[in-house]
Amino acid sequence: MTQALTLARPYARAAFQLAREAGRAADWSQALAFAARVAADPQAHALLGHPQLGEADAVALLAPDGADDTFKRFLGLLVSNHRAALLPEVAGLYEDLRAEADRVVNARVTSASELPVSELESIKAALKRRFGREVEVSTAVDPTLIGGAVIDAGDVVIDGSLRGKLARLQTQLAQ
Repeated sequence: MTQALTLARPYARAAFQLAREAGRAADWSQALAFAARVAADPQAHALLGHPQLGEADAVALLAPDGADDTFKRFLGLLVSNHRAALLPEVAGLYEDLRAEADRVVNARVTSASELPVSELESIKAALKRRFGREVEVSTAVDPTLIGGAVIDAGDVVIDGSLRGKLARLQTQLAQ
């Protein structure tokens, strides 16, 4: 567990609680994603760390248009505690909490080439049976996998890539 995740966890929990109480979990997801992208940008990161940047200006930089006052106060808390750089981790942990509450598993399927929709639907159905929950699938392409795919669903990683199979075979042969 990285220190950033450890520091971000209480903020993510607080954000999730505030969003749920307001019935705005989806709005906060979008707002946190925006703020995380801004905080991760190298130019914005340098600006956020500048000692002459006031809290109100930092919040204005991080908050998307139309963000509610509670969200802006939350950002103000992060800024005043010098934790704005944690926004990417806070946003990720927030999404994990939201998925857990909604009983959804977020899975990432990385394949050597673009997968057909029918194959993605098959993977989604298999994951739904395995986890007993709804599954949201995102995709990525990594040609270095050579063939097959790697499925990352939270704590479960299924490596069905040719690169992974070759590595396992090499390990077995070395023993």
